Amino acid sequence: MSELGPVDSALLETLLREAPIGFAFFDQAGRFQRVNRALAAIYGIDEAQCRGRTPADVLPAADADAHEAAISAVLAGEGVVNSDHRLAGGEPDGTGEQRQWSLAWYPARSDGAVDGVALIAVDLSDRHRAEVALRRTEERYRSLLTATNQVVWTADADGEVREDCPQWRTITGQTAEQYLGRGWLDAAHPDDRGQVERAWNDAVADRTTFDEIFRVRTQSGDFRYYRSRAVPIMRGEALMEWVGAHSDITTQHEADDMRQRLTQQLGEAALRTVRLQKATADLAEALTVGEVVQAMAEIGQSAVGADSTTVGELDRDDLRLHMLSDDPVARSGARPVTDCPATMEFAVRERRPFIAGNPAELRALLEDEAEPEALEFLRSTDERAWVALPLLSAGQPIGALRFTFSATRDISDEEKVFLEALAGQCALALERAKLFEREHRTAEALQTSLLPEDLPKVKGIRMQAFYRSGTQHVQVGGDWYDAFPLPDGRIAGVLGDVMGKGIKAATGMSRVRNALRALAFSMPEPADVLTGLDRMFDATEAADQVTTLVYFVLDPETGQIDLSNAGHLPPLVVTERAGPWLLETEPDTPLGISSERGHHKFFVQPGNTVVLYSDGLVENRKRAVASGLDELVTVASQARPEVVGDPQHMLQYLVEGMLAGYEQDDDVTLLAVHLPVIESAPE
Repeated sequence: MSELGPVDSALLETLLREAPIGFAFFDQAGRFQRVNRALAAIYGIDEAQCRGRTPADVLPAADADAHEAAISAVLAGEGVVNSDHRLAGGEPDGTGEQRQWSLAWYPARSDGAVDGVALIAVDLSDRHRAEVALRRTEERYRSLLTATNQVVWTADADGEVREDCPQWRTITGQTAEQYLGRGWLDAAHPDDRGQVERAWNDAVADRTTFDEIFRVRTQSGDFRYYRSRAVPIMRGEALMEWVGAHSDITTQHEADDMRQRLTQQLGEAALRTVRLQKATADLAEALTVGEVVQAMAEIGQSAVGADSTTVGELDRDDLRLHMLSDDPVARSGARPVTDCPATMEFAVRERRPFIAGNPAELRALLEDEAEPEALEFLRSTDERAWVALPLLSAGQPIGALRFTFSATRDISDEEKVFLEALAGQCALALERAKLFEREHRTAEALQTSLLPEDLPKVKGIRMQAFYRSGTQHVQVGGDWYDAFPLPDGRIAGVLGDVMGKGIKAATGMSRVRNALRALAFSMPEPADVLTGLDRMFDATEAADQVTTLVYFVLDPETGQIDLSNAGHLPPLVVTERAGPWLLETEPDTPLGISSERGHHKFFVQPGNTVVLYSDGLVENRKRAVASGLDELVTVASQARPEVVGDPQHMLQYLVEGMLAGYEQDDDVTLLAVHLPVIESAPE
């Protein structure tokens, strides 16, 4: 300090006192000599309390031990000591947790000897939370890849595999040495390997997408069909690497083979072919297990001429067949088949059709089964012919399909082929329906978790939200809304849209939503929040992840709304006395595209409603955005006064009015903010 001039000394003193990072100096006895304002705030104590005292005198035991151990190490000549941990004192962060700090201890030397220790503390809370959130996102992504049965792999720019893929080696039985390089091609069927290798070489040479279907030898020695797809990862003009995925499509390929065999064998049976095509179409439209059962009952009557149709599912736990009903409530308590189950059990056990064209054939076939109950059933039933077929998936039985007839019946070879093909379609539909129901439940749970359960309740305003998926609920969407109170008493709200569907859109939306909340609590003004999101977007999101949103801050006391628009549709303002209108502010660019973020201010009058909405409300295959916006204003202008005054009814009215006569093909999301008229009390 003696070598510095008065101006330099004053500047250094100011920096040490006012710096946003924490600073302290300890003498050789480990006592505080200097503590700046930032570090005192970290400790949660006054600066004066520290000077001349040791950490044990002023800090909690755990923090004091860490300080004194680091001071002793530096004074002993160990050089710089670093540590990252939470301090028990000080103000918590925006989430209520103790902040994460990076502490660095430096030796202070005089004439070459260590005569003290300097401490610098930096707040790492935001980075720590970001790392935790990123790690959680990566874990979820890996889990979802596992759930969808995809094996992800990578190769360098020359097409050589450099990273191990244990999932692939578990399937093929290869060692790491056998797999790396071009060794993964050795798992392909000998008849397919040449074609796959040529396609891979062509893709690498031309930098085009690789997409091939081939047979893969598994550890058990059998072959399964896989589709392998890889895309080049470019950075400017340079090819960096290849990223791909192997997908097991054996079931799909078997279905394709079955369709081809069916077409060939039924070439001369035009009527039967038409009936099968009709059945396939009906089953393709059946999304749930109940719909599959209902469709099969109709197909059994119209295409097969059966008097009754039964679909049974094999329970792997108790190895029994359970009858499936088209009633979900009845199906939830599956009951065993009691009317002659031996026919279906035979089909499942033998994995081949059970056909009895008359009671004598049934009695002969069941004689070896030693089923007294079945023979008793035969004496009491009016049924005269039976066909039971196994339902197979990847060669394994998953259930059985049975048709019964009230008259004897001669089942020809052609009809047997038709019935086997129909059973194959039923098996595929049943598997697909079970997968759909599972994914349906997962997607609904995930979508629900990504949207707020309740909107904040604040005196002087009424808020209401609406969400309707544009898919069959097997994929999550990228639309979202959110609203939350700010520390200064204002309310923040946002409605946004991440382009696309599925996990990529959902995870992108979740990251933007979480980042927006974090930014809003530290710098709530809209332009500042969107500028912060731009920086986050550049660092974490892909260039093709187009994201638009409208973010606003509302003062309930004055009705003032401060708003910024990142490439989204203009808000709709609905008034009680005048016509509705669109807030015609020039929208800025979507997130991640560099631009100076605009900030718009306007006042919401009592009785008025501001509505934010996604493009699914105004745009579809038959209606462009411009005409949709005009129609939105027209529909809103026709709302009755009691609808305008109720945000819930207002949103329902807008959705019904805008979607009437159109097929919804995208998510529809709305967020309404209404300032009710406060009636003055009578004098």
